[in-house]
Amino acid sequence: MFVSRVDVDSGRDMVSRPRLAVEGLVDAREGLTRELADVLFASFARRDQRQKGEQYLRGLLRARGRKSIRNVAAHVGGPAAEQSLHHFISSSTWDWMPVREALAAHLEQGSAPQAWVVRSMPILKAGQHSVGVDHVYDPCLGQAFRGQHAFGVWYASETLSAPVHWRLRLPETWVQDDNRRRRAEIPEAVGEETEEECASAAVLETMTSWRVPLRPVVLNAHVTRIAATVGRFADAGVPVIVRAGAASQLTVRDPALPGYGAGPLGIQQILAAVRGLGRKADWTDPAGPYRARRTSVAVAVRVGGAGTSARLGRSGTGDEELVLLGEWEDAGRMPTAMWVTNMASVPAAALLRMTKLAARAREDLAVVGEQVGLKDFEGRSFRGWHRHITLASAAHAIAALTGSGTADALTAPAPRSA
Repeated sequence: MFVSRVDVDSGRDMVSRPRLAVEGLVDAREGLTRELADVLFASFARRDQRQKGEQYLRGLLRARGRKSIRNVAAHVGGPAAEQSLHHFISSSTWDWMPVREALAAHLEQGSAPQAWVVRSMPILKAGQHSVGVDHVYDPCLGQAFRGQHAFGVWYASETLSAPVHWRLRLPETWVQDDNRRRRAEIPEAVGEETEEECASAAVLETMTSWRVPLRPVVLNAHVTRIAATVGRFADAGVPVIVRAGAASQLTVRDPALPGYGAGPLGIQQILAAVRGLGRKADWTDPAGPYRARRTSVAVAVRVGGAGTSARLGRSGTGDEELVLLGEWEDAGRMPTAMWVTNMASVPAAALLRMTKLAARAREDLAVVGEQVGLKDFEGRSFRGWHRHITLASAAHAIAALTGSGTADALTAPAPRSA
């Protein structure tokens, strides 16, 4: 606990208080770093690996600017640390999956998430040698870019979000090029995936193999093959709500609604016909200042996949019913957002509030995640990318938990002790 020293000149005391507040913030961050390092690196057999893991974490939190290995090393040991940290990230043998699972379990112990959010993360790259770099079109951005394309699984609540798992999508130009695969050390089991397959696999991998409680999944990727995507989650027994692309088609399954029996219809057409049945739903803006309360109009419609049973599971014959959720934030005719879920018994207002967690993850990626280096790995290897982003995710959690998400707080002077 820090107590401000009162001077005769009260102005001097006012100056000291912000400095002590920053010192207190840094002290809290250092304490949590030590605590979390013990948890995250328990799977490491060697003490020197545990030390390097904690060292890298500290460097991510202390370094200003781009979090290259050189820059990270400069803040925790200088040139002497650079070579050892480079080997630790790019060439060592430690497995990142137990570290990610430990991070998720630690966050779960502190406060249960309301959902797991899956969202796209485009990483712009000018070169051509970093693993997975290609010309990519991101439907969430609505534009093409050159770089890497990853999907993150985020622990999410209205007050906190942090990434715990990642999947890097590799395009055909990498998957089918033996030379590129060899140079980037891409495992044989890694193959080509669509965006929907990559996003789904990222979270299902955690839900089915990690020791974490089952939570709803918010799949914030523009899904067009709705039946197949939701079916993967139905087969795994995982509740999900997926963002639906405008080109998606569904069948209306409520006899009382327009379009029933008409066959597959565009989801915008379905929602336009039932907009008048919508009800106001209040929600807290997790990305806005002071957690402002907002209101949207929401409507839920029982639907089935185009050409499939209304009850969706393996081969379209399971017992999961689909619901199309439409949201209007203003009086415009087109919905602000469209989602499809297998959580048929959850009220529309509760579903709407759940989808807003995706905005929390988006905001925290911009405010915290990019500052701790989620997009900054400069190496070329598949394994190096995964190790770096794993530790950057842990750094994100530390920054978020200590409230040190601003640039000034994150780059506050490091304490004297190493």
